[in-house]
Amino acid sequence: MDHASASSADTEKYPAGLRIIAVYKAVKTIGLIFIAIAAFRLDREQNFQNLVQWLEHLQLTESNSIRWSLVHLLEGMGPAKFIAVGIVALVYAAIFATEGIGLWMRKHWAEWFTVIATGSFVPVELYECIVRFGWLKLAVMVANILIVIYLVRIALRPRHASVATSSGV
Repeated sequence: MDHASASSADTEKYPAGLRIIAVYKAVKTIGLIFIAIAAFRLDREQNFQNLVQWLEHLQLTESNSIRWSLVHLLEGMGPAKFIAVGIVALVYAAIFATEGIGLWMRKHWAEWFTVIATGSFVPVELYECIVRFGWLKLAVMVANILIVIYLVRIALRPRHASVATSSGV
C-alpha cells in the first residue's frame, strides 16, 4: 500500500465527530481570547467607568434587572480584578486550543486530554445547574457529557499500527 492510499484510508477511518469537536474548541478559544482582550482593557479605570456608564444609560426595558445586576457586579469587582479574569480566560483558551489542535491533528493523546479536561467541568456545570438553573447551562452540561462519552468510545477503539502499514511491514 503506497503512502497516498494509506493516508486516504486513515482519513476515511478518522471520525468526523473529532473534527467537529476540534472546531467547537477553536470557537471557544477565540471567544475566550476576545474576553481576555476585553478584560485587559477594562483594567484601566477610564475604560471601566465608560462601560459602567454605558450600561447604566442603556435603554433595555425587558432586561433592566439583568442590566443593573451586571452594573452592580462590575462595580463590586472594580477594574483591578479584570486582570485576573483576563489571565483565567487565556489559560482556558490555551487548554481549549491544545485540545482542538490535537484533535484536528489526529493525536490520540488529545482524545484523552479532551476527555479529562471536558470531564473535569461536568461537576461544576452540574452544581451550577442545581444552584442557578438555566436552559443554556443544562445544554452545555449535556453537550459536554455527550462529548466525554463519545471521546472515551473513540479513544478506546482499537488502533492500527500506522508505522507498520506505512513502512510495508
